[in-house]
Amino acid sequence: MKSQPIIQLEGLTKTYDLGEVQVHALRGLNITIDPGSYVAIMGASGSGKSTLLNILGCLDRPTGGRYWLGGDDVSTLEDDALSIIRGQRLGFIFQSYNLIDQLTVVENIHVPLFYQGRDLEQCWDQCVQLAGLVGLGDRLDHRPKQLSGGQQQRVAIARSLVNDPLLILADEPTGNLDSQTGREVLEVLGRLNAAGKTIVLVTHGEEVAARAHRVIRMKDGLVDRDELNRKSVAAAAHVATAHADAAAAR
Repeated sequence: MKSQPIIQLEGLTKTYDLGEVQVHALRGLNITIDPGSYVAIMGASGSGKSTLLNILGCLDRPTGGRYWLGGDDVSTLEDDALSIIRGQRLGFIFQSYNLIDQLTVVENIHVPLFYQGRDLEQCWDQCVQLAGLVGLGDRLDHRPKQLSGGQQQRVAIARSLVNDPLLILADEPTGNLDSQTGREVLEVLGRLNAAGKTIVLVTHGEEVAARAHRVIRMKDGLVDRDELNRKSVAAAAHVATAHADAAAAR
């Protein structure tokens, strides 16, 4: 039986009313994304990709159409309900990291749980485990200014995982990083996807998009092309098979 989509959009529109001018940012999108997908969204400035990401992240609401997240229609929810959805079902990774300077690595990872009323002592082991998962097990007490850009982005990735989200949304996650550090961050995202996490990222970079299994290219508020990246899918299948063989051997 086919699993329920993580994301299902039907006729999604977004119009900004700027006085005498209306800007049609999205013009009727129909997109389905299944669990475990790794999708890159690309397009020139003004194509609608950032608007789409904001709606997927429940940071904005569509003007028309429907958006189902994990089977629930969230397209008409009010702000308080959307806030709950963001805290419980979504993980965010931003280009600028968005860490809190006064907090340590572990404390920054804990932030989404803090907003759910869960204190750090209750969640300490979970946050430490996630720090280790992204290679920061020896930086637990460091603050953002004591970390490199790549390390800060790893903290942001760990933070995005702390609520065990249905979906990770990444907005230009390598945009502020040098090429080598960017590749290291993408390898972390690739491992998370191989472990079953659904990832949707916005990027301008073809090298970044090449890591995804599917590339949605937008133009003028519509899907211009929706492409399967067969090379990336084949590579991911090879890695999964290798992991399964190694586990069977143990």
